[in-house]
Amino acid sequence: MPEQRWQRIIPVAFIMYTIAFVDRTNISLALPAMSRDLHMNPAQAGSAAGVFFWGYLLLQIPAGYLAEHWSAKRFIAILLVLWGATAVASGLVHTWHEFWFMRLLLGVTEGGVWPAVLVLLAHWFPRAERARANAYWMLCLPAAVVISSPLSGWILGRWGWRVMLISEGALPFVWLALWMLFIDDRPSQATWISAEERQHLETTLGAEASTFDAAERPSILRALSHPQVLLLVGIYFLETSGNYGYLFWLPSALHHARHLSNLMVGILFAIPYVITAVGMVVNSRHSDHTRERRLHVAGGLAWGGVFLLLSIWLSSSFPLLSFAAIAMVGAGSYGMLGPFWAIPTETLPASVSGSAMGLVNALGNLGGFFGPLVVGYLDKRTGNFVYAFGVLGFGFLAGAALSLLSRGRPRAIPAGSAQS
Repeated sequence: MPEQRWQRIIPVAFIMYTIAFVDRTNISLALPAMSRDLHMNPAQAGSAAGVFFWGYLLLQIPAGYLAEHWSAKRFIAILLVLWGATAVASGLVHTWHEFWFMRLLLGVTEGGVWPAVLVLLAHWFPRAERARANAYWMLCLPAAVVISSPLSGWILGRWGWRVMLISEGALPFVWLALWMLFIDDRPSQATWISAEERQHLETTLGAEASTFDAAERPSILRALSHPQVLLLVGIYFLETSGNYGYLFWLPSALHHARHLSNLMVGILFAIPYVITAVGMVVNSRHSDHTRERRLHVAGGLAWGGVFLLLSIWLSSSFPLLSFAAIAMVGAGSYGMLGPFWAIPTETLPASVSGSAMGLVNALGNLGGFFGPLVVGYLDKRTGNFVYAFGVLGFGFLAGAALSLLSRGRPRAIPAGSAQS
């Protein structure tokens, strides 16, 4: 059955990265309590939350290369062990400097997972399915928030942030065995699919790879420096700045505005991400149906920017409508991810697309450092989140404008003399 790929590869990868995203973002709920216990001001808290993404740089390009030329399955298994140990250790810190360092290490240990999974999915899902496959896997991002926020809020309120970080940090060790049991790198290695399906996948994926003949295969260095790749870096930087900026600070903004309990903040924090999941599915399905990527990326970012700015405009007079507007942001700003990550695998040869996706993810995710840092700095200077969230909203709109300059269909990159 063709559905076996969707029922096996996607759910196992989905839960694996849901755990990763929980371990990365659960501090957003804990920041108020951690700031008190570790004596962090808002700028220090923003720096500690965002330094994750400097560590995240280290393994991006190697991960894409190793996933393509060695094994995504084995590489991710190693990272599961390493990030689990680091996430648990994050719950044992006693100073904000120790917390800052453990966040840096968590970034290093989680850093290779994203490009490795994108390569894995490209080995299993042809272009006509790829935006949906990417998006269904990336539903783990909003799902992690929806599932974990009420639970994390409950653990936080009952036992404190240390128990929350340690208990959720241990989850990768539980999932490791299932990852090794259910995942195969390529259809040719899988014993659980029929010979007909294996032949269909190998034929289809091989034909798509032949879009780039040997003369069109560039060196890795030439591919990484191509304007298309650098443009994708800029778009993704603006997307991650906005998403992580309001992801990490929205709970604090809710606390500041209404003095709510940890459990209630966790519940309210989850609502926007339910809507986000719907937006991701709708946008990716339409992108695959029309075989169009660029406008689906630009439209998603524009949607996020407009609703974030609308939320700010409504915040002083209509707080419920303001929350409703901010709840709509992620449907666009996350909804663009499926089409966005289909672009590198459809416009670059497989020999370099993994490394290119690693570069895009590495440099683009620095927005995850600068977004929270800017919000923390402006909150400290102004005493509220209005100006900070306004900067994030205009960043989304700038990303939408850049997206219109990208291309979404295969086109040769000059190969040069060196071959990868």
